[in-house]
Amino acid sequence: MLNKKSVDDINVKGKRVLCRCDFNVPLQNGVITDENRLVAALPTIKKLVADGGKVILCSHLGKPKGVAKPELSLAPVAARLTELLGQEVKFAADDCVVGENAKAAVAAMNDGDIVLLQNTRYRAEETKNGEAFSKELASLADVFVNDAFGTAHRAHCSTVGVTEFVDTCAVGYLMQKEIDFLGNAVNNPARPFVAILGGSKVSSKISVINNLLEKVDVLIIGGGMSYTFAKAQGEEIGKSLVEDDYIEYAKEMIAKAEAKGVKFLLPIDTVAAKEFNNDAPSRVVEGSMAADEMGLDIGPKTCELYKAALADAKTVVWNGPMGVFEMPNFAKGTIAVAEALAAIDATTIIGGGDSAAAVNTLGFGDKMTHISTGGGASLEFLEGKELPGVAAINDK
Repeated sequence: MLNKKSVDDINVKGKRVLCRCDFNVPLQNGVITDENRLVAALPTIKKLVADGGKVILCSHLGKPKGVAKPELSLAPVAARLTELLGQEVKFAADDCVVGENAKAAVAAMNDGDIVLLQNTRYRAEETKNGEAFSKELASLADVFVNDAFGTAHRAHCSTVGVTEFVDTCAVGYLMQKEIDFLGNAVNNPARPFVAILGGSKVSSKISVINNLLEKVDVLIIGGGMSYTFAKAQGEEIGKSLVEDDYIEYAKEMIAKAEAKGVKFLLPIDTVAAKEFNNDAPSRVVEGSMAADEMGLDIGPKTCELYKAALADAKTVVWNGPMGVFEMPNFAKGTIAVAEALAAIDATTIIGGGDSAAAVNTLGFGDKMTHISTGGGASLEFLEGKELPGVAAINDK
């Protein structure tokens, strides 16, 4: 498996440690509305401080696209981290990220001090992995630690470029956990291994379905993408979400599952309504829908079918909700799956994005073994792709 150096394998005493975190938090009028990502980064930061490193934190925030936008400054993150860590996190406010403030702040550091650089995406080169900016970041550091799994699928200056100019590169605890859980789940799972895929589009999950069919015992499909499969099997799906270009593909996947002996479960009933609205009157439909109806959630019989399929699972990966879970009247399928996962004795891994939001919103977060912090990154992991941000780290 991915055997990368971690913060437990390196000596940082007296060294300058550039630590790439994922502080891409939601802000409203300069106030952080969800600090999960900050809290998730604390164990790695505390470890580096305790070991006597000079800790220089960096992250992107939002999409400033190479422009210094004051509303996307990391200043509020420095202030909140100072409170969470109980020690000053000095903010180096340079629009060019590695400027006079940053250089002076780093030069003045004692062992155990913390500095936070400005939003790395204030520099247009960041997302293009430009060599000059990578070198500037590296000039501040003796050691590089990547703890930002959410951006591990992107080759940027602060995730990949910098590793070419720093001798010692390791992963932080958060990244290590992601690699362990997602990597082991997919490559060496306790069985039965069940994958649940939902969300709106088949197109965004094609490679995931294809890769998982090689590995799972049961594949469960829900959400908007299930209607493309329903149509592929000749059902009338009314005005439901559908990707006509992917109907042949859906047929191929059903056939592939059969050939591999993988149990492929699709909804057997649907909660349908005539409009996309929480208060729209709805009914449970088995089989074909009326021409003016659209499916917005899996039905009660499907909920029971999926719960039964999960009952004896030993490893479960879930990515994507079962219906329009933002609307309470169409969240029942997603809630049923979350409840089933909370109740079983298995390794349960929630793959970021909407499923993570659903599990946390519904209050089941602490019942899951692991909730991934990276939506796109965890999807690419499940596709079996190598993540550039992980690949760039030194092997043990």
